[in-house]
Amino acid sequence: MFQIECFLSELSNAQIRTIGPELVFGKVYNHIGYNKISSDLFRHLVIARLAFPLSKLKTIEYLYRYQGIVLDLDSVYRFLDKLNTDLKDEVERISFKHTLKVLNGNLSIMFYDMTTLYFEASDEDDLRKTGFSKDGKHSNPQIYLGLLVGMGGYAIGYDIFEGNIYEGHTLLPTIEKISKKFNLSKPIIVADAGLLNNDNIKALEAQKYEYILGAKIKNESKENKEKMLSSSFEDGSYLLLESGNAKLIVQYSTKRAKKDEHNRKRGLKKPGEEN
Repeated sequence: MFQIECFLSELSNAQIRTIGPELVFGKVYNHIGYNKISSDLFRHLVIARLAFPLSKLKTIEYLYRYQGIVLDLDSVYRFLDKLNTDLKDEVERISFKHTLKVLNGNLSIMFYDMTTLYFEASDEDDLRKTGFSKDGKHSNPQIYLGLLVGMGGYAIGYDIFEGNIYEGHTLLPTIEKISKKFNLSKPIIVADAGLLNNDNIKALEAQKYEYILGAKIKNESKENKEKMLSSSFEDGSYLLLESGNAKLIVQYSTKRAKKDEHNRKRGLKKPGEEN
């Protein structure tokens, strides 16, 4: 009797864990329009990734245990090749269409950022290269992922690059590629200071793009430093200054100040010290 009750309990838990992700993420998947992609495997992988973001091997185990879907690792990797070569354009078009709908057709501002994705391997190839790793895995080969999003973080497009490329060199090619693909006008480009270096700024200005970039006080002129440091700020207040041909907006955030203070204190602590 005890064994039967345990079995029924496990079966009940399995049913909840099986149906739940499809009920929640499946509706989102359909709402965006990905159900137009004629691939059950794509649906399974996307929903499994949202519900349980694990390795490909663990994803296979999850799909077998809770969905009754039998896959082998090689079939998943083969599908990822197909996704990149045959389905990428369709996925991007659906994502872009959804973003355009959510933002009521307003794509006047685009945010661009990059991250690194490393591999648990030692061998490089034409794409996977060792380089500056944002994950701190400098000995692992990696790739760069460049992502363009609109207001609210809704996806516009992406591209991948060799792991040893200088990220600043990816900005304009990615913007031009996506803009041409979706027939975009000249949106305002927002990125951090690492991506908008002097060369990129000149290139954006030459192509008639407007831009907003992050800046650091230490890189400003002595005159602007004195104005900033001598000003009194309240949460949300700002100061407008001239910086060459650009306008410099200096804003104070209590939330950001607390975060920076926490990071400074954490950085000063010796290894092994308690928080």
